[in-house]
Amino acid sequence: MFAVPDNTVALAENVVQQRHPVRVALEYAHDRDRWRHLLRYDPDQRFSALVASDGEQEIWLMSWLPGQETDLHDHVESTGAFTVVSGTLTETVSRKAADGRVVTEVHPLVAGQSRVFAPGYVHHVHNPGGDPAISVHVYRSGGRAMRSYRPGFVDGPTRRSAT
Repeated sequence: MFAVPDNTVALAENVVQQRHPVRVALEYAHDRDRWRHLLRYDPDQRFSALVASDGEQEIWLMSWLPGQETDLHDHVESTGAFTVVSGTLTETVSRKAADGRVVTEVHPLVAGQSRVFAPGYVHHVHNPGGDPAISVHVYRSGGRAMRSYRPGFVDGPTRRSAT
């Protein structure tokens, strides 16, 4: 048991916010009947389709043919997560160290693995494999906005924003 100060305001529970975005992404990844009819592969660009939206979050399905990738980007004010449903993806995360150097971390991902993001989280995702990949993405507090960065992003984001 813990004490609650007298001046604390009790807020109604928000079930969506209580569920971690990885849990939501995993739930959708496992329930293929929710999105199977939306799945497509586009040879020219990564395919995406909105699966669900409830005002609090958006769930997107994405397919990646071998070699398809994103720009180096962040999601502006959005928080969220993505889960690999099938295939392999590689996420490269870039950040500035205290001394100003750009530090990168590479995360190879296979089916069932997830990554989380928040405002200022700069990353690049691509399909390095020989087979198509599928992923489910959850976006909160700003939708699927993307702000592109220059390679190495030492000079900050480019002016271009895309969805």
